[in-house]
Amino acid sequence: MKKKLIIPGLLLIATFTCACKKQYYNGANSTIANTYSDTSGTLKAASNLPIGMAIDYDFIANTYGDRNIVTREASMVTFGYTMKHAAIVKNDGTLDFTRADALVSNANAAGLQVYGHTLAWYQNQNGTYLRSLVPGSAGNTIPNLLLNGDFELGSGSTFTNWSAYNGASSFNETKVSGEIHGGTRALKVVNTTDNPGAQYKVQLASDLFNTTVGKTYNVSFWIKSTNAGGSVRFSTQPTAQYEGDQTTSTTWTQVTWPIVAKDAQTRILIDIGLKANTYFLDDITVTDASLSTPLPADEVAAKVNTALQTFITGMVSHFKDKVHAWDVVNEPVKDDGSLRVGPYVAGTDASDTFYWGQYLGRGYIAKAFTYASQADPTALLFINDYNLEAGSAKVDSLIKIVNELKAANVPIHGIGTQMHSSINSSYNDIDNMFKKLAATGLKVRISELDVKLNPGNKVIDVSSSPTLYNLQAGMYKYIIQSYLKNVPAIQRYGVTIWGEIDKNSWIVTQQKLNDAPLLFDNNGKKKPAYGAAIQALKGQ
Repeated sequence: MKKKLIIPGLLLIATFTCACKKQYYNGANSTIANTYSDTSGTLKAASNLPIGMAIDYDFIANTYGDRNIVTREASMVTFGYTMKHAAIVKNDGTLDFTRADALVSNANAAGLQVYGHTLAWYQNQNGTYLRSLVPGSAGNTIPNLLLNGDFELGSGSTFTNWSAYNGASSFNETKVSGEIHGGTRALKVVNTTDNPGAQYKVQLASDLFNTTVGKTYNVSFWIKSTNAGGSVRFSTQPTAQYEGDQTTSTTWTQVTWPIVAKDAQTRILIDIGLKANTYFLDDITVTDASLSTPLPADEVAAKVNTALQTFITGMVSHFKDKVHAWDVVNEPVKDDGSLRVGPYVAGTDASDTFYWGQYLGRGYIAKAFTYASQADPTALLFINDYNLEAGSAKVDSLIKIVNELKAANVPIHGIGTQMHSSINSSYNDIDNMFKKLAATGLKVRISELDVKLNPGNKVIDVSSSPTLYNLQAGMYKYIIQSYLKNVPAIQRYGVTIWGEIDKNSWIVTQQKLNDAPLLFDNNGKKKPAYGAAIQALKGQ
């Protein structure tokens, strides 16, 4: 669903209000009189193709007032989120179909078929659950049970999730570069008095965190002191366990202390009252020791494969009688044509990211189609991707995957091209894409169509420009015409518009762009693009 737009030499100007000045995109004259004013009829009546629209759970309550548009115009719907891994899989790995069942039943009751979306994607996953299956593996971090162990939260002498038990005046923050191990803030402890045998005289305690009695945990921290020869000791509550006194130096040193939990909840105490000195502590972690060692690669692959199979089999089996076509693998190829296999990078990738290919390699694609076919041998199974019309690298790479699957007798029936397009998308590239997809002999569907009319994000009021509306209408018409021209009738599996009303488009709500990419304006009124789509579907 992500699209990198390349704006041609002709720059969009801020207003597009001069109707006498010609603008050309792909040779189309934007000053031609609006030929899309006839918006009579409905999309689904204009063609015998399945005509789809994207909806989500708010369709039931008609939250945005666009339910009538969908039921009037479409014969099929695709759920934007409700069938995805993160919407179904709980943190313990079980599948919860409650919301998906409700939306499927509601859509069916309205006379709409449901297209399944999606079974194997790298986004919108329950990443927390999936990464729990591969602890210690590359790209994954072991959860820190201790809240605010890096002392980043709080201000001055206050540290969120920590309490001073004794010597409160000794604790403060430091933001000095050489006094911080990581981040922007660390704990500074100024102990002015030796307290022989009374380490607790200066003591900071963490909040309680959940532990399993009898399980081993690793307590790790970084420490240094202004003068060598300082001392620190860690301990626990409620059941007291004591680490031996650790002598500090003037350089950062990491200390690890394994403990066996004695309670269902435990807290860590920093006991630092033994020796007068100035201390700096940072990046304290408490982790499950059993997660510290990476699993063998074959064991990792087996667990990830089981998770993939469980989800796909569970989904397709559960909806077997109501969903008859699926996006099995979604967005497997990057824009440069390489396979999207990660690795996952914590802090850079979103938390709902999980790359199946990181652990299963290229073979995850064939596995996904096989599991889906085993669950429902009658279902139509698609591979789906975006930017296939943006040059040859990506579409050629996707077709290579398709041909590999066909050669290996892996069940695959169709290709979805998302077509998140723009008024400056290349007609030539669109034609070439449809010809290449059709040459595979598989079914072809336009799966997520929308057309940006403000690709440079420059126009202030996108709703007031007839020029932009005409250019958008022309692109909608050309895409559908090219599809009908270049894909044989027997291979066509329909057109799905990715939304209904402009203001609710993912381009506006998620990408936060100033645009109006759909067939209906913010008030649900048909735009010239609607008339253009009707014309194209009718073959006019």
